[in-house]
Amino acid sequence: MAHNFALIGIAGYIAIRHVKAIKETNNKLVAALDKFDSVGFVDSFFPETDFFVEFERFDRHIAKLNRTGKKVHFVSICSPNYLHDSHIRFALRNDADAICEKPLVLNPWNIDALSDYEKETGRKIYNILQLRLHPSIVALREKIKNGPKDKIYDVDLTYITSRGNWYHFSWKGDEQKSGGIATNIGVHFFDMLSWIFGDVRQNTVNILRDNKAAGVLHLENGRVRWFLSIDYNDVPENARKNGQRTYRSITVDGEEIEFSGGFTDLHTTSYMNIFEGNGFGLECARKSIETVYEIRNASEKGLQGEYHPFAKKTTI
Repeated sequence: MAHNFALIGIAGYIAIRHVKAIKETNNKLVAALDKFDSVGFVDSFFPETDFFVEFERFDRHIAKLNRTGKKVHFVSICSPNYLHDSHIRFALRNDADAICEKPLVLNPWNIDALSDYEKETGRKIYNILQLRLHPSIVALREKIKNGPKDKIYDVDLTYITSRGNWYHFSWKGDEQKSGGIATNIGVHFFDMLSWIFGDVRQNTVNILRDNKAAGVLHLENGRVRWFLSIDYNDVPENARKNGQRTYRSITVDGEEIEFSGGFTDLHTTSYMNIFEGNGFGLECARKSIETVYEIRNASEKGLQGEYHPFAKKTTI
């Protein structure tokens, strides 16, 4: 059976992957909302979609569809991070399941409240955690799972994705709205790390700025030195010479894990898993939300003890 979808935040960067996933799984996007109206790309997928720039009219339209036998089965949520919680509850109130971009919510206690809401409404909440579906990451998890149970792996995570001045003037640059850099660009990496190497035992933050953060996570089976940045100057010089503005690397015991490709189709795979009953629910998101919450509220330790090599370039 084809499902009817509504989508909140269709003008956002990530929304096209959700629209593509809806199309490729043979479902239908019947309504979309965004206060920005630059959404012409939707014509290539669902030109008949009803589009709204005002939440109140969108709300009324969804209620009308449900009353007239055109029920919305899922609401996909691609809105700014701080609105996810509210938009998830909107979906459940309208008797629809929610598929939400990461981070699911900003605070761990929000998950508890949403869990109660799931029970009250009988609907489900799913989080997009696409790194868990990446073949290289799945293979790494299997390797760790089948390795020595007491081994502690040395892991370095480096993710630099350059952003211009606009970033700091958008909602992404407002910690109250985005959750800060570790939440905004790092939450799916922290999810992936705890999924592979186990629960967090210790969480140390060496650097915590509006444009970069670094620290060390001690997990059950891993010691992770991590560095996240949106500062172009942090991109390694040889990469910059090649015109790169992004740098991504994960090494395990000095061995590079290649996962630079294969990202664009993972949203479609995520949707297929949800329809098959294998989506990532609330509890899957909890550990990473707790981790980034702790980072956001930590104090900078500085370059003491162990730290990521890239942190040396940052003045404390």
